[in-house]
Amino acid sequence: MNATSFDPAPDPASDQDPDQALAPGRVVLLTTSHRVAPGLMSWPAWQVLHAADRVLCADGAHPQLPYLRAAGIRVDEASPTAEELVAACTGGRTVVVVATGEGEPALTDGLARLAGSGRVSMPELELLPASYDLPGARLLDLVQVMDRIRAECPWSSQQTHKGLAKYGIEEAYELVEAIEDGDRDELREELGDVLLQVVFHSRIAEEDPDAPFSIDDVAGGIVTKLVHRHPHVFGDETASTPEEVKEHWLRTKAIEKQRESVTDGIPLGQPGLALAAKLASRVRTAGLEVSLPTGQGIGYELLALAARAEAEGVDPEAALRVAARAYRDAVRAAEGLDA
Repeated sequence: MNATSFDPAPDPASDQDPDQALAPGRVVLLTTSHRVAPGLMSWPAWQVLHAADRVLCADGAHPQLPYLRAAGIRVDEASPTAEELVAACTGGRTVVVVATGEGEPALTDGLARLAGSGRVSMPELELLPASYDLPGARLLDLVQVMDRIRAECPWSSQQTHKGLAKYGIEEAYELVEAIEDGDRDELREELGDVLLQVVFHSRIAEEDPDAPFSIDDVAGGIVTKLVHRHPHVFGDETASTPEEVKEHWLRTKAIEKQRESVTDGIPLGQPGLALAAKLASRVRTAGLEVSLPTGQGIGYELLALAARAEAEGVDPEAALRVAARAYRDAVRAAEGLDA
């Protein structure tokens, strides 16, 4: 049997009574996920496959076929029309169609048209997922797509960590803007753009001749960090308030990093207000008594404002953006434009 030739006639069954011979039968569309290893299917799927009168698959290279045949299931490589499939079910027979990656849209559309016509006694139609994606499974697709783009795209194949750095900053700011705007669709898109930066850099890192690492190393590292810094979730510690959680986090982080100063690890290249607030936060959390430096100029005034905002639980960078947006709206209003 091949995908261009299909015999819908059922096997001879002379012992069937007339009513059974006219029974419309059953069609089962069996779907699987390419993100789950072939052969790992649900028990109901295996039961249906073993009990079926016929099992069909249009793709002779379908990854499930070797495992089905190893289990003693005969699979015919065939691509029947909707009419041929209905005819194959006559006599109360069950025909299982192992769906290809596209999900057999032509076949299902044809069956829907037949059912809608009212002229055909239709078999029972069932969609049976044989394997399910786990949460996060689409991340595997992203890794595969990125791998191909890195290999085949003239622009992507030439990119470096340094060359992509500016895009990481841009995407982070666009994510913040989407959060501040409260636009859910934009938020989802910008999260994807930030995720792309992580996957792209990880793919580039695989090619480093001296210290390569992969997306699995990146994910493994953050999993280890999260588990270690949440002893109240994964260990014997307890925490009933956000403040206690933060205390666990900072204490564990200090042990891990073994830093000499509370200022170690603070990126000095971040925006000035955010930098000032971060320094003030570290000082306050550590219980240090450090007077703000005094001097002439707006910089020292801004430093004092940032420290005050942090002490009051206000993000000065975000607060300034809110004020700047209001200023932008006032400018547009003065121009006679919509805000």
